[in-house]
Amino acid sequence: MQKILVANRGEIALRVMRTAKEMGIRTVAVYSEADRNMPFVRYADEAVCIGPAPSSQSYLRADKIIQVAKETGADAIHPGYGFLSENAGFSKAVADAGLIFVGPSAYSIEMMGSKIAAKQAAKKFNVPMVPGTEEPIQSAEEAIGIAKRIGFPILIKASAGGGGKGMRVVNNEEELEEQMRMAKSEALSAFGDDAVFIEKYVGAPRHIEIQLLGDQHGNYVYLFERECSVQRRHQKLIEEAPSSCLTPDIRKAMGESAVAVARSCNYHGAGTVEFLVDENLNFYFLEMNTRLQVEHCVSEMITGIDLVREQINIARGEKLSFSQADLKINGHSLELRVCAEDPMNNFLPDTGRLEMYQPPKGPGVRVDDGYEQGQDIPIFYDPMIAKLVVHAETRDQAIERLCRAIDEYYIKGIQTTLQFGKWAVQTEPFRTGNFDTKFIDKYFKPEYLQQENADAEKVAALLAGFVWTKERKQTATAQASQNGTSNWKLKRK
Repeated sequence: MQKILVANRGEIALRVMRTAKEMGIRTVAVYSEADRNMPFVRYADEAVCIGPAPSSQSYLRADKIIQVAKETGADAIHPGYGFLSENAGFSKAVADAGLIFVGPSAYSIEMMGSKIAAKQAAKKFNVPMVPGTEEPIQSAEEAIGIAKRIGFPILIKASAGGGGKGMRVVNNEEELEEQMRMAKSEALSAFGDDAVFIEKYVGAPRHIEIQLLGDQHGNYVYLFERECSVQRRHQKLIEEAPSSCLTPDIRKAMGESAVAVARSCNYHGAGTVEFLVDENLNFYFLEMNTRLQVEHCVSEMITGIDLVREQINIARGEKLSFSQADLKINGHSLELRVCAEDPMNNFLPDTGRLEMYQPPKGPGVRVDDGYEQGQDIPIFYDPMIAKLVVHAETRDQAIERLCRAIDEYYIKGIQTTLQFGKWAVQTEPFRTGNFDTKFIDKYFKPEYLQQENADAEKVAALLAGFVWTKERKQTATAQASQNGTSNWKLKRK
């Protein structure tokens, strides 16, 4: 493998390209007209514009991307995450074009892309399941019968869905038919497939996922877990590794279950198996993400494994160079997604220009970003600007390090999730590890950040005053020196 086309943008495109460069592999960037001046475009060895700003006309153009790969002489395509990364048709088209898809086979993606098919496959390996259906629900009458059997509340979920789309909580029989209709309509609109199924609703679960790797020779390892329970609109905001609640025995059981899910679909590459964990630490299979996750960084920090390097090696047909016994948890890592969103306005996306952009530095701090000062945050793509990742010996130290890094992260021009992140990790529920996916609903109020912002503005005003006074004295000293007045006389005044 001599050249990889990276079919993505922003921070993940840069992330892949940096590892490829370390491995002596050249890279090709594809970009939309809106991303012409982005850092990942300049970093790549070659870059080709593939269309207008909307992703449907650029980053989702599988045919155009494959054409560019051929024209530039690329051997392989790395899809990153999002866009075409879990598109079975794209994986197949890449392979049919004689190129290497840096990811799983179309068969694995298709099987795990259907939540119903994934549940059926995993059940054969005795992976724990939330009570519910294994086939699409055909009618409201059928749904009512199942709901009565497993008990309300229930969760209606789109089979082809993700990100909370096509998902409805139903508390009683009276609202079931309407909620099912809405879930099917949303699923059809978002995914082109209105198939839905039913699960018992786990009211206050934790969202814990297992990172795994599998090669093309039947070898598998799991790289422990990530805690992803701090979410808004079913989208993660803060992730950490390891989780604060798992015991070694439960960690092992979850890891082995994740590997079983991978075996059920002959998986190879990097993948993640997601679980719901209840208050008694019972865990249930949720879904498998057949790609690199946004939050893969925290797993890298606690294991020392470069997951992108492993993806590339596996795609080249190499065997895993380490076994499960070789893997150990080293310290603790936290990640905050720095998004262009306004936490004081229901986390609505914010657009604008990065008038000032200065990421933090120092021991144990990693920033995976895709923007630079002076650039605009476009409305066409995900609002994430960067991932702020820290690593320390203990969880408490990691929390303190994250707070320090947030204080040093200076962004002006748009609203971000930085201050929310600092507030969140300092709360008593987070500090003690006693939280679940309802963390924001239970504990967060916008006014909590208003006081913090007021305090920050006061500090900034004091600092500005100090700098202004200092500059005035320096100017006065310089003028006095030009006039022949000694510093000694200046100080005596």
